[in-house]
Amino acid sequence: MSSEDGIWFEQKRIGFGSGRPVAWQGWALIAGYVGAVAGLSFALMPMHPVPFYAVAAAATIVMAVVAARHTRGGWKWRP
Repeated sequence: MSSEDGIWFEQKRIGFGSGRPVAWQGWALIAGYVGAVAGLSFALMPMHPVPFYAVAAAATIVMAVVAARHTRGGWKWRP
């Protein structure tokens, strides 16, 4: 599967949200998110936990919005 159609993630079979990435952009989004949060945890967490949580929450919201926009069928509950 390619990213030409704008789909980076497959829909989940059960539940709410995105499933496994199906394009390299999805994998890159996950890697960037994990790298950013891990890097911030080493840089900010020991001395400044409140800014760390604020930046981590913002990164999580950005990742969720991008993943929702690039998930086949969007995010909805699937029983």
